[in-house]
Amino acid sequence: MLTSLETAYTDTRAGDLAWCLDKEALPALATLGVRVGDAGGLHADIELRLLGASHQVLVDAGRSGCSETVACMPGSQAPLPFGVSRRIGTWDYEFAARIEQLSADSFTGRAQELLALVADHPRGLAGTFPGDPNAFTAMLVQCAEGSVRWRTWHAYPQEGRLVATRTRVRVVG
Repeated sequence: MLTSLETAYTDTRAGDLAWCLDKEALPALATLGVRVGDAGGLHADIELRLLGASHQVLVDAGRSGCSETVACMPGSQAPLPFGVSRRIGTWDYEFAARIEQLSADSFTGRAQELLALVADHPRGLAGTFPGDPNAFTAMLVQCAEGSVRWRTWHAYPQEGRLVATRTRVRVVG
């Protein structure tokens, strides 16, 4: 699903992004609820949330759940980590992030490619910010091999930077 977000673009630099686990649900500009499952018996309700300051993913698998927030969070001085692996209750959680620096032409092409990938995907949510069609946040979720996985992209056309994250959570107990 692709939506136009009616808000100011609040996280205007890739370096402003911070990462947080188990934060309560924040006010969202757009949401997409997705039920995922696999042949191994994993079933979960996922809520993809576009924030004015990037994204939040809420996972509920019945007796357990977790949340991930990657956003410009007031008061947070912690930079976005490039890799995290943690045990959260009954979940194994893995997170990775990378920042790509692209030329203006490359940025536009990559932005439009990612928006096209997510726009019509039944488990995808993307929102463009006012003022630049290449300013967006996009998310895509899937369930496979006993885990829930999602990818996100945060576009900063004024810097020519694209922040890509990938996350995998798996119930282990």
